[in-house]
Parts: sequence; C-alpha cells; structure tokens
Amino acid sequence: MSHTQSNMSSGSRTARTFDFGRTHVVKPKGKHQATMVWLHGLSDNGLSSSQLLETLPLPNIKWICPTAPTRPVAILGGFPCTAWFDVGDLSEDGPDDWEGLDASAAHIANLLSTEPPDVKVGIGGFSMGAAMALYSATCYAMGRYGNGNPYPINLRAVIGLSGWLPGSRILKNKIEGLNEAVRRAASLPILLYHGTSDDVVPYKYGEKSAQSLSSAGFRYVTLKSLDGLGHYTVPKEMDEVCNWLIARLGLEGSR
Repeated sequence: MSHTQSNMSSGSRTARTFDFGRTHVVKPKGKHQATMVWLHGLSDNGLSSSQLLETLPLPNIKWICPTAPTRPVAILGGFPCTAWFDVGDLSEDGPDDWEGLDASAAHIANLLSTEPPDVKVGIGGFSMGAAMALYSATCYAMGRYGNGNPYPINLRAVIGLSGWLPGSRILKNKIEGLNEAVRRAASLPILLYHGTSDDVVPYKYGEKSAQSLSSAGFRYVTLKSLDGLGHYTVPKEMDEVCNWLIARLGLEGSR
C-alpha cells in the first residue's frame, strides 16, 4: 500500500512516494474489544512486533503491526532502512520530517479506519515507533495532520516506549486557544516508559516529551522510568503496559 504526497518546496523535486512494507495482524483470542496499531523501531519490521505482542495476556485486543517504508535515514548517514520518517538528530532544534510523519500517520489511521465502531482503537510503539505514536496523538488532538488534512480516527489510548515527541517545541502554540483540540488532548490517556540508561534515545527526551504534552493540555500523561534499563523492552515493562491497557480500555476477562 503506498501513500503519495506532493512536495511543496520546489518544482525540481518530484513528489515523494512511500511504499510501506508488510502488515502483520495478531487476532484477538477472546471477544474483540479493542484494536491497537503497534509501531516498530528504526530498521525493524512488523513481524518482530507481532511476535512480541502475541505473547501478551490481552485476549480482547487485536494488534495491527505495519512495517515502515525503506528510506535513506540521515542519522545513519543516509543508509536506507525501515523508518517511519527521516531523522537527523534528536535535539530540540533538529528539523522534523513533516512530510514523512504525515504520510506514516495517514497510513496508520487508514489501518484503523475499518475497525467496527464499538471497538476502541489506539496506537503504541517503541523508539521511532513511539515517536510516531505520539505524533499521531497530536494529530488526533488537533483534528488534522500537519499538512492540514482532517485526522479521521478517535484515539482512546497511546503508548510510547523509549521514544520522543516530534515537534515538541511548537505543540503548545498549535493547541492553545482551540477548544476542541484542548478537549481532545485532555481526554486521551498516554503512557510513556523510558529506561534511565537509554544510550540511543536518552531519558531526558522522554522526560521532555512528557512535559511538552502536559503543558499542551494532555492531562493523562504517565511517564514511568526504569532504572538501569537501556534501549530495549523488558517483561516488567510489558506487564505494566498490559495492566494499563486493561484499565484504560475497560477490557473484560483479562485478569
């Protein structure tokens, strides 16, 4: 499934087309009450996400695990690998690849658009996947993507493990004064998890993201730190993710 967007900058560049990889689905083992899209980290794929999620004791959740497009990534010196958007460095002043972010956010929303109306939907991810999930949360609050197109999904839960928030420095200005955006931001629960010894996405970026979201009006932001954890997930963390999802999405028969 590819998603095309035109490039506004100059006529010399052709429109970028993003070819997304394979999507893997983990079907619910019980009554289908919620659907979560889970987004992998840089250079990973949807299959490895699905293998992890299959082991979780969440019989009421369907997991959709897409694979990002393969593209040159600046932080890797232009080496091509699977990435939801291009990233150079994670500093506050690093440029954000809005076009790539919007194309991936639209692909993810599209995957959720055919879920039954009584099923609650959410997005989670690890590392760059977490960044993508948080960007989607801001699109949901604003009611539109960065390019102005309407955002169509009613998100009920967002999870970001070892990630960061793209565009964090301008988020508050974008949401302030927009009553609907403020209301949506205040109603969306977000769980952030970050290891204090993360040497890939330093803990301070997780902390900064939580602060940016809170100050922009996201009331239900939980940031949990794990002492000594590096840039990976551990069973204790996934247990907490399960408990949080059961509570936030009101899932039954999961205890």
